[in-house]
Amino acid sequence: MAQNNNNPATQDLNEIVRVRHEKLAALKESGNDPFLITRFDFNNDSANIKANFQELEGKTVKIAGRIIARRIMGKASFVGLSDSTGRIQLYVRRDDVGEEAYAAFKKWDIGDIVGVEGFVFKTQTEEISVHATAITLLSKSLLPLPEKFHGLKDNDLRYRQRYVDLIVNPEVKNNFVIRSKFIKFMRNYLDNMNYIEVETPVLNTIVGGAAARPFVTHHNTLNIPMYMRIATELPLKRLIVGGMDRVYEIGRIFRNEGMDPKHNPEFTTVELYQAYADFHDMMDIAEGIISGAAKEILGTYELEWLGEKIDLTPGWRRLTMVDAVKEYAGVDFGAITDDAQAVAAAQAIGVELAETADKTWGNALYACFDQRVEEKLIQPTFITMYPVEVSPLTKASPEDPRLTERFELFVCHSELANAYSELNDPIVQRERFMKQLELRDRGDDEAEMLDEDFLTAMEYGMPPTGGMGIGIDRAVMLLTGADTIREVICFPTMKPLD
Repeated sequence: MAQNNNNPATQDLNEIVRVRHEKLAALKESGNDPFLITRFDFNNDSANIKANFQELEGKTVKIAGRIIARRIMGKASFVGLSDSTGRIQLYVRRDDVGEEAYAAFKKWDIGDIVGVEGFVFKTQTEEISVHATAITLLSKSLLPLPEKFHGLKDNDLRYRQRYVDLIVNPEVKNNFVIRSKFIKFMRNYLDNMNYIEVETPVLNTIVGGAAARPFVTHHNTLNIPMYMRIATELPLKRLIVGGMDRVYEIGRIFRNEGMDPKHNPEFTTVELYQAYADFHDMMDIAEGIISGAAKEILGTYELEWLGEKIDLTPGWRRLTMVDAVKEYAGVDFGAITDDAQAVAAAQAIGVELAETADKTWGNALYACFDQRVEEKLIQPTFITMYPVEVSPLTKASPEDPRLTERFELFVCHSELANAYSELNDPIVQRERFMKQLELRDRGDDEAEMLDEDFLTAMEYGMPPTGGMGIGIDRAVMLLTGADTIREVICFPTMKPLD
C-alpha cells in the first residue's frame, strides 16, 4: 500500500531525514565517516564538572554526549550537551577549533553525538561551561528528536521508544537508577544473611508455584510443549531439600494475564527460602528490605505513592485476614463455623464467590477480603492467616486447620510480597495438588498442575521452611512514586501498532 505523504508534518519529517542522509553521505565521501570512529577517551562528565567547578576551573577536560540544543552564530556558538549524568553548555569558537572544523560543526544537527576537549569556565551569566578547543563528530543522528526537543509527552510512544524517552526526558532515568539501587540493596541484605543466589529454569515441562495462566511454547528437538515459568518456587524448594538452607533468586516471571497499571506479562521478583524458619521470619525480612532500601536510597521512610502519604518506619501492622474482614467489612468470620452461613454472610455484603470456587468458609472469607478490604489498606500492613483453599503450598495453622501460615504485604492497596510457612508434608501436598487438578477440570486454567518430581523431592524430607516472594517492580513503583508499572520497566509489553 502506498504511503500518504499529503500530511505537512510527514513531508517536513521526510525532508529533514533526506537532508540528514545527504549530510552523512557527504561526510563519508570526504573521508570523515563518523561511524568509522571506534572510541573516544573522555575523562569527565557534566555532573562532575558542575560539582567540582572550583577544582576544575581552567583545566582541560574531555567529555562526550549528545547535542540537544545549539545557538549558531558567526564566529562562535553555544551548544547544549547531554551525557549520562546530566547536561552542560559548550562554547565553540572558530578561532579555537579551527576554521575548517568550525565550518563542519555548523552543519551538524541536534541529536548528533560528539566528543569535546576544552577547558572549564563560567560565562558572563555564571553558567558553568566547557570552552571547546577540539570537537569531533562521533555519530550522526538521522532522525530528529521529537518536537524539536520540547519533550516527548505521549506515554504510549514513550514506552514504545524508551530510547527517545530517555533522551528527551532525562529525569525518567532516575526510576531505573533507583531500581538498580534497590536490587543491589536487596542482594546485599540477603547475602549478609548468608543466603546464596541461584538460578533456576525459565522453561519447564510442568507449570507450578503460583495460580496463573502460563505462556506455552514448543521444544522442537524433544517435541514437547514447555511452559515459561510463572514462579521460581518449586525449584528453589528442591534446593532446600538438598541441603541449601538459604537460597534466593532474582528472576523474570512470565504470566499470560491482563495488563493494567500494576501488571505486565513479564515482571521481576525475588523469591527466597530459609530452612528452619517460618512466615514470621519472612515478615521481618520483607520489612527490613523495603524500609531499609527507602532509608538508604531516598534518605527517608516517608513517601508519597498513588496520592497517599506512606510511612515505612519499621514496626508495620500485622493483621489476620479474619480480623481485617471484621474491621473493614463488618463480618466476623471468627464467629462463623458453617460453610453455608459463611457464604450467606459474604453475599449479604454484596460479595460473590468465583464460579469455580467451592462454597466454603475459607473461600467466602477470602472473597470478602479481596472485594471489600484490600482496597482500604494504605499504610504497610501484613495480612496473615489465609484460607487453605487459596494457599495450596502453605502449612496449615496448628490452631485452626482452615487457615494457613501465610501473609501478603499490602501498601497503598497494592500487594508487594507473599510469604508462607511452607508446606513440607508430602502426603498433604499431594492432596492439595489433587484439589488443584479438580479446579483445572472445572475450567480454572490458573490452578496448579501435579508435579510428581516435586512430591518425590518432598518425600526425601523437607525441613520446616519459610519462603517469600517480593514483586520488585511494585517495590520500585513505591520508591519512585510511579503510578504505573510501565514507568519502572525499561521495555514494558506493548500491543503492536498496525
